[in-house]
Parts: sequence; C-alpha cells; structure tokens
Amino acid sequence: MFRKLSIKPVLLTSLLLAVLFVLNNCKKDDDIASGLVQLNSFGPSPALRGGELHFIGVNLDKVSAIVLPNNVEVTTFKTKTSESIVIDVPKAAVAGKVTLKTPSGDITSKSLLTISEPIAITSFSPAKLRPGATVTIEGTYLNLIKEVIFSNKKSVTVFKSQSETKLEVVVPADAQSGLFVISNGMADPILIESATALEVTTPVVSGIAPSPVKAGASMTITGTDLDLTKEITFPGGTKVSTFESKEAGKIVVKVPANSQDGAIKLGMASLVEVSSTPTVTMLSPTVSSIAPNPAKTGGLITVKGKDLDLVTSVTFGGNKTGTIQSERSESEIQVRVPADARVGTISFGAASNKSVTSTEALNLVKPSISSITPGDIQVSKELTISGSDLDIVAKVKFSGGKEVDVKNATASQIKVIVPVGTASGAITLVANNGDEVASTQELNILASTSSVITKMPTTAKPGQKIRIEGENLDEISEVIFPGEIAATMFGAKSNTIIEVVVPIKTKNGIGKIKFITTKGETIESPEINFQGIDPVADLSLVFFNFDGLDRWWGDAGVNENDPNLSVDGSKYFRVNQSCNGWTGFFWRNGANNFPGSTIGTNISGYVLKFDVNVLAPITGGEFAWRLKGSEGDFWYRWKPWEATGSYKTDGWITVTVPITAFSDGSKGIVNLASITEDFGVAFNAGSSAVNVCIDNVRFEKK
Repeated sequence: MFRKLSIKPVLLTSLLLAVLFVLNNCKKDDDIASGLVQLNSFGPSPALRGGELHFIGVNLDKVSAIVLPNNVEVTTFKTKTSESIVIDVPKAAVAGKVTLKTPSGDITSKSLLTISEPIAITSFSPAKLRPGATVTIEGTYLNLIKEVIFSNKKSVTVFKSQSETKLEVVVPADAQSGLFVISNGMADPILIESATALEVTTPVVSGIAPSPVKAGASMTITGTDLDLTKEITFPGGTKVSTFESKEAGKIVVKVPANSQDGAIKLGMASLVEVSSTPTVTMLSPTVSSIAPNPAKTGGLITVKGKDLDLVTSVTFGGNKTGTIQSERSESEIQVRVPADARVGTISFGAASNKSVTSTEALNLVKPSISSITPGDIQVSKELTISGSDLDIVAKVKFSGGKEVDVKNATASQIKVIVPVGTASGAITLVANNGDEVASTQELNILASTSSVITKMPTTAKPGQKIRIEGENLDEISEVIFPGEIAATMFGAKSNTIIEVVVPIKTKNGIGKIKFITTKGETIESPEINFQGIDPVADLSLVFFNFDGLDRWWGDAGVNENDPNLSVDGSKYFRVNQSCNGWTGFFWRNGANNFPGSTIGTNISGYVLKFDVNVLAPITGGEFAWRLKGSEGDFWYRWKPWEATGSYKTDGWITVTVPITAFSDGSKGIVNLASITEDFGVAFNAGSSAVNVCIDNVRFEKK
C-alpha cells in the first residue's frame, strides 16, 4: 500500500563469508592459551531488528554480555562457543559501535554496526483536513522518524506525538495537497512516501456581491474556508492582502481601482491559488450630458452623469486624447478638448478597461472671417485677418498653393506675411484639427517693386554654393542664414539671380534665409533644410554609438563601417530593407549605460540628438523613439516625410528633439532617471522602403 523510496539493502551474511579464515589463520595457540578474549568480526551489518547477529573471535565463551547502541544490553545468547556468539537483535538497537563485556574488561568494536530499519506507513487519517489540523500517521518503527515532508517540500521536525506505531503531525499553514514523505533524518536517509495524497483544504467562493461593483468600494465574498486566504488577486493583476474583515464564511475587501471583469484568485500561505467560479463585474460610468456643444478645440467641456470619478481617459473624435481637469466628482468632470480633435462621439475609459461612449456627437467650433485687410496687397507684406475663434487657426492657405503657419494669433485677429508666389483669390483658414474655412473676400495681389524669391533649393550644406532666383534681387544688400550668420562669399549676382555660399556656421536643420534690401526691408525665403551634423558635446551623454554602446536586440539592421558612409570614421547602424509595421532597429533595457541620472528632472534643459543619413526616400510610417521606465512609457514619433510624402537627407544631418516632446499619451517625462526599462527606436505605423544610417544617439544640454 505504501512505497519505500530509499532504504539500505540488508546484507545477509549468515556465515560472515570468511569466518573459517579467522579460525584457521588468525587464532594462534598462544592466544587461546592466554585466555584473553579477542573479537575478530561481526555481522551482518546492516542488521535487521529481530534478526541474528554473529560474532567471531577467540575465547568468546568468556563474554558475559554484549552491549548494542544505545546501551541495549544482551545477556541471552542463542549460541555461545569459544569461537562464536549468536544473538537476536533487539528492537531498541540503533546504529553504532558494539561492546563485549569480558572478565578482562570491555572490548569495543572498531567498525560500526548499522541497522536496517523496516519503517513503513500503513495508513493516515483524515485524508482531507485544514492547515493547522493534525494528521495521524500509523505504521512501524515510526519512533525513528525525524522529519515529515509535505508535497511542496515543507518540512516538519516537531511532532505533536510519536511512538513506534503512530505519529501525530500538525499540518503547517503553508502545506500543499499531495503525497508526503517521512524520513529518519540520517545523512543517507530512509524515505517512505505515502501511496495516496493528503488533501489540504482550500477556500471555495460561492458568491460575490454587489454586482456590478464600483472600483474603490467594498465587496463581499462568501464561501467556505475563506479564512485560509492570505491575498486576493483581482482581474487585471492587482493583489490585495489587507481586508476589511475575514472569517471562514466571508471576506470583505475594497476593490482596487484597476480591477477588471473576471474571476478572482484566492492565494493561500502555501502559494496555492484558487480561482472563483463567480466573477467580478465592474461598474461603468454613465454620461447624461456634455456642454457646450459645439465646443471649442483647446477649450473645456463639462460632462455630467454618474460614477464619473471612475473615468481615467477621454478620447475625442479623430482618436485624440483629452485632458481631465483635477477638480472632479462622481457626477461631474471637466475635460480640455484637444487642439486637433475632430467632430464625433466621445469615449470615456475607466481603469477597469471598460468604456462608455456619448450618445451624441460633439460638434466643434470653426473659425470665422469678418474681414481681411488690406484687400490690395503685395507679396511679403503683412495681412491682417479679423474674425472670431481665430486662436484655433494653425495655418493660412493662399491662392497659388502657398501657405503660412500662424503664430501669436488671438481670438479676433491673425497677422501673417503674404508669401512669395501668392496669386489673387480667396484665403483659407486651417484650424488645428484640420477644419477649413474660406473667405468670401478675395485678395488682389499687386505687382511688387521689392525683391521677390521665386526659386531656390530645398536643401543645402554648409560650404555649398546655392543659386537663388527671383525679381529685383539687385536690391538685396545682405543675406542672413539661420543662427544669424551673414553670408560673406557670393558668386553671380543680378536682378534675377544670386549665388551665395552657405556659411560653415549655419545652424543645421530646417530654417529660412533672411534677405535685407537697400531700403531696409526684410524678406524671408521659403523653408530650406540645412544639412550637417553637430559635434558630440558630451561623450558621457551618448547611449548608442555602435562602437561598444550597441543594441541588445532588434528585428532589422546591422553595424557597418563603410568609409564612404561613416559620419566620423567609426561604426554606425544601418537598416536597408522594406519595413511593414513594427520593425525594431536597436534596443537595450535595464538602464544599461543610459545617462538618465545625469539629467534627472532637468528635462527642459536638455534635448535628444541623433545623426541620420536617409539614403533613399522614406514615404510612410514613423521612427518610434521610446523611453520606458517607472514613470511611464514615453514616445516621440519622427516622421519628417509626413507633410511632403517623401523624405531624403542627401547626407548626414543631426536631428534635435526636445525631451519634453516625449509623451505617454497624457503626460511627459518628469525625471529621466526613471527610465529603467526599454529604450531605443523602431519603424512603426506604416510601410516603406527604409535605407538609413543612424549614429551618435545622445542627450545634450541646451
């Protein structure tokens, strides 16, 4: 019925193999004549309790007693002669040295007698019990047991009671159901395993109320043996170990804020988890009204309803995320409408992973135009647009395909410079969310007597001579490049052409050239991308250079060192393949060589920089830069090809990104030292051929 896992084999050597050699070769006549008792050997060892133990020697008929460990004295011999003694092994005998009592004194064996223990389990009861209850084990030689080991290797060495035939053990709080083992505790132990499992009681959930339940409210769990519960894991993963009350039939516990619908898990001290059959159903917020409607992008809306304190996210039309204001209640919250929100219903999400959608769409205010002055105007002159809600305008479109970004607008007025190339006709206001409003009044573009730029390159490098075409260019007296760097080297110069060398110290990136005329007028060129790389200002702030600071993993790309492509003669990272959806480029984690602690909370004082060489046009997707840590999962999505549909750098440039531009969707990074998980970049959210080199990813102080 019960199995023995490991037991020393009984060595039955009834004749002790070489007894005769002792008689024939080791017993000398003078030893016998001397009358001294001599022990030559004994056996078998291990010996079986109740079995025979043989002693071989000289003058053994003079032995009066044999003492077995521990102090078990045997004076009754089955046989005793001068050459041998045979005794029965008492049940009380244990392993150790044996001693022969003789008239001349005690003789103690040099070798140990070992005992073969016939330990056995015959039964145990009860078969099922709670932790802390007593299990009674019955069997043989249980007085020799030093340890009971439960199925999860939980050891018990102190027993409630112990005898040769019965062992009473208190089941520990952290014992698990399963087979158990008893051990004699020796260095080479005898281990006896139960043939059937001991079932340790676990909690059972019969009911959960109320349903649905609100996050943060009290929930009552009913069932049996619930007092054995040490912690509860709610759907969503939050563990709760503090209860409002706990007893065998009932637990009252607060529901964590991020609990979701599903079964709960009751964890015991044994680490066993029991899933409930009844499930938790979380309460969702309800929305009764939203005002004002229509609302203004960038403005506030007031949402009324019930259980609105559960709302953790608000998503507007266009999948744009609003900002919940700090003052809120169960019945009312205020939300700031994203600047780029679109008309549509609003979704309100809770930490429970549930959401509710407004029954009506939120309409949005559009800008309106009351007048544009002057109506007759030359290019490069200032135009004033009056109206209402103009502070939500992002750009102004002119006839002829020209457009101007709006800066410093008020609700009632916008001032912009009419761009070169504008044709007569209506203007169009483009709101932050993409809504467009055209003017009923048309501009009349007058002929210009001032300098006008009609054609120039879209990219240039420091030291490169560029050609600018236009009208009345002979009036230009100064050419100022980004960084307020005045040009000093020119080529051809006429009424229609200026050739100028881009100064070496021109600020890299997208910028405009200023032209100052002899009349003191200032003309700005269209945007031009000045390509080149910034030197690495602080080597300690570099965290990817592909010369030791390499990636741990990624889906595409390799380190290269082509002299024709390297930015500084060292290695760089290159991807050259078609990418569709998520394609990891280079990543590390665990804050490995990440200089976040140097910057800490000085987020606004630093920027992220990386050198990049886009070798072939990128037409879609984005480069998703990621900084993930204990504060959140922050992203910056670099996609300069989005506006034009294609992007190529024609050489290495340095891209500068404010750290404040990274966001987790609702907030920015507060402390860069919190970035202790993934950091790196991947292609995502689209498809394109990607042939690009990247190097020297670093932070730099502004």
